[in-house]
Amino acid sequence: MRIFSFFCYSLFYLSTFFIFKLFLQLRKFKNLPPGPTSVPIIGNLHHLKRPLHRTFKSLTDQYGKVISLWFGSRLVVVVSSLSEFQQCFTKNDIVLANRPRFLSGKYIFYNYTTLGSSSYGEHWRNLRRITSLDVLSNHRINSFAGIRRDETKRLIAKLAEDSSSDFAEVELTFRFFDMTFNNIMRMISGKRYYGEDCDVSDLQEASEFRDMVSQLLQLSGANNKTDFLPLLKFLDFEKLEKRVKHIGERCDKFLRGLLEEQRNKKEHTNTMIDHLLNMQESQPEYYTDQIIKGLALAMLLAGTDSSAVTLEWSMSNILNHSEVLKKVREELDTHVGQDRLVDESDLQKLTYLKNVIYETLRLYTPAPLLLPHSTIEECNIGGYKVPGDTIVLINAWALHRDPEIWSEATSFKPERFEKEGELEKLIAFGMGRRACPGEALALRAISMTLALLVQCFDWKLTSDDDKIDMSERDGFTLAKLVPLKAMCKTRPIINKVFK
Repeated sequence: MRIFSFFCYSLFYLSTFFIFKLFLQLRKFKNLPPGPTSVPIIGNLHHLKRPLHRTFKSLTDQYGKVISLWFGSRLVVVVSSLSEFQQCFTKNDIVLANRPRFLSGKYIFYNYTTLGSSSYGEHWRNLRRITSLDVLSNHRINSFAGIRRDETKRLIAKLAEDSSSDFAEVELTFRFFDMTFNNIMRMISGKRYYGEDCDVSDLQEASEFRDMVSQLLQLSGANNKTDFLPLLKFLDFEKLEKRVKHIGERCDKFLRGLLEEQRNKKEHTNTMIDHLLNMQESQPEYYTDQIIKGLALAMLLAGTDSSAVTLEWSMSNILNHSEVLKKVREELDTHVGQDRLVDESDLQKLTYLKNVIYETLRLYTPAPLLLPHSTIEECNIGGYKVPGDTIVLINAWALHRDPEIWSEATSFKPERFEKEGELEKLIAFGMGRRACPGEALALRAISMTLALLVQCFDWKLTSDDDKIDMSERDGFTLAKLVPLKAMCKTRPIINKVFK
């Protein structure tokens, strides 16, 4: 009974404290962006229905293109205006260059020291320099062209084996995920984890890591209310902090194993980890094990799921629009032909193919809310005052479907990007200092795979489909709800190239 009474009194005093704190905050912050009325302690968390990008869209329809919400004790500003987005990352770029501090950053991203989680400053600039020069420079991306070509050819060969000379149903979702994971892992460590030539132990290791990534995304950002409600952190009924810490330990064990495996190799290899370990010998203060593990983790998180889902959405769009498939094929036949496989050097000539990918990124943005930003100091967004330490979210999904910005905004029309200035409105990779540094690599890998799929096969819908189901699954990454299946048949080039 005494314990229960103590708990009730503690809950009462804590509630009173947070109500008083929120009252002081509301008095302190003047001219905030409009938004729904918040309630004590939880703020507007009760408004958050999933998927969040759709909820924010409905709220901006009511309150305007720049709104404010309280996630518990944290102020959040959601921007769904192109002009305000552009101003944010030109005029206010440095002010918005921080990242919010979530539990995942502490326990999984090495105490906020990775490229995506660290605060803006000297450490972040050093990470960005290493990424630009040693990881994602044009020279480094070009040096991995053979890996990308090999993985896409393996995909094509396996599809050809399954379909032969007549139409056969193939499941594409898991093939895309396996291929993109192999691509990134071979760039990082030289290892393939999926395929008939892979060890069972490697397959299990990769499955465990992808399971960790799935759990990580579920417990990140607004998914983990402990980040916004100190009362929950104090009580911790669901043991969220313990779970995040456990995921971090498992991720670190996996990455540490990759480093040790590279160190024990007698010969140098053209992998990201091996290159960074070589740099560590001459500049150990910059290229620490922690920095190398953080860069590898960032590559795996940013370069696998997002590329796979973009491929899946792109193929789904092509299958739903036969006229688009016809135009992509005609472009390939004109510039490449049927005597050789398309190569990365051909991609610059395949403008319509690129427009298909741009249009897919517009309608099905891989990260619909982009990565969150945090203000370093007070700034002005849309004529409103936004205090320092405010979380700023960009609803790219809503912005990409805004009829004030795009004609026939919800229609799939790759031709729109033939018009000058349209591409500048696409923000799938962000903008400013903290824009995604892997844009060039992602576009190259996606373009190459999509081109080969169209060049090497005839495609049609399965007998059960009038149209591909374009429903989305809730999550940090915008994935399809229903895995993609289609009918494919080999074209003559398969017999010429794969003998």
